[in-house]
Amino acid sequence: MSPVPSPGRGEKVRTAVLAATLDELGAHGYAALTVDNVARRAGVHKTTVYRRWPDRDGLIADALSDSVDSEISIPDTGSIETDLRALARTLVVWIDSPSGRAILAAALSDAVGLPRPPDSIRHVFRDRIRRALPIVDKAMDRGELPRGTDPARMLKTLAAPIYMRALITHEPLDEAAADAAARLALTAARAGLFGGDPEPGVASGA
Repeated sequence: MSPVPSPGRGEKVRTAVLAATLDELGAHGYAALTVDNVARRAGVHKTTVYRRWPDRDGLIADALSDSVDSEISIPDTGSIETDLRALARTLVVWIDSPSGRAILAAALSDAVGLPRPPDSIRHVFRDRIRRALPIVDKAMDRGELPRGTDPARMLKTLAAPIYMRALITHEPLDEAAADAAARLALTAARAGLFGGDPEPGVASGA
């Protein structure tokens, strides 16, 4: 008679494997990651991994997506100012976490001459922007932003200075940096720089 699987066993294995994948990415990078090493770190047989993830890149993409979904929440405070500030602060905390550093290393590996990750991995970042679009849409509905504001452009403007600090200038990433990025995106949106008509007095500085 076959043993009955323990309740929640499958989810525990999935969690362990995804965590091990991020750990391997952080320790060895995208190019050197192997399913064997992930399985060893997770404490499972490699066939267990292949049963759920037939290929390595699918496993990596799933691990990255799971990390971003769980660690970068989408705020809904009722105010675009506090929503943007909360989103920027969460992004800063995530970038400085082990999983954040692993994901950035994987996404940018081709920039340093390593094999380029598949587009499914880069899709993780695009998907996070897509999920945050309602922040801007709700703000337009409340009259906090000009109608016609492009949500994706606004959110990319919020993220850009944070990624600049993390990847290029290596300046401190803290709440002050997050708040400055949020103010920049909000000021630009209210000035109509993302496709909407500027609010009265914003563009002129009145």
